Amino acid sequence: MASLNKVFMIGNLTRDPELRYTTSGTAVCNFSIAIGRKYKTKEGEMKEEVVFVNNITAWARLAEVCGEYLQKGSPVFVEGRLCLNSYEDKDSGKKINQLRITAEKIQFLGKKGDNPPKNQTEKEEKPAQPPVENKESEDGGAGAGEEVPF
Repeated sequence: MASLNKVFMIGNLTRDPELRYTTSGTAVCNFSIAIGRKYKTKEGEMKEEVVFVNNITAWARLAEVCGEYLQKGSPVFVEGRLCLNSYEDKDSGKKINQLRITAEKIQFLGKKGDNPPKNQTEKEEKPAQPPVENKESEDGGAGAGEEVPF
């Protein structure tokens, strides 16, 4: 029997992402988004509804990038899968089932410069770094003397 577990969502972050690290050092980032929908009723009235998706988790390098660049209000496209987490509540002893979305790909949808890294501010200026030379292109071909964009 065929099966598919894939989720695609576009929305805006409802709060700043929470970046943490597991005891083994793996990055984990949790965030939530709001997804709006506008539609017209049978009577011709325009309605708007908002769905809040509160349990999105990114792991490893993707989590670090989200923690660095995303903030409340950031528009994002999330591609991921549904995961069911089951655990026992410490206080009541009841079994809790929690449906989460594990992000596999995230695309930032804002304009370039909308989400600067959180460790930089507009007032803070970094010293200019010398250009990085392309060591492989000693014949002066394309790329020689250009700065590396990362």
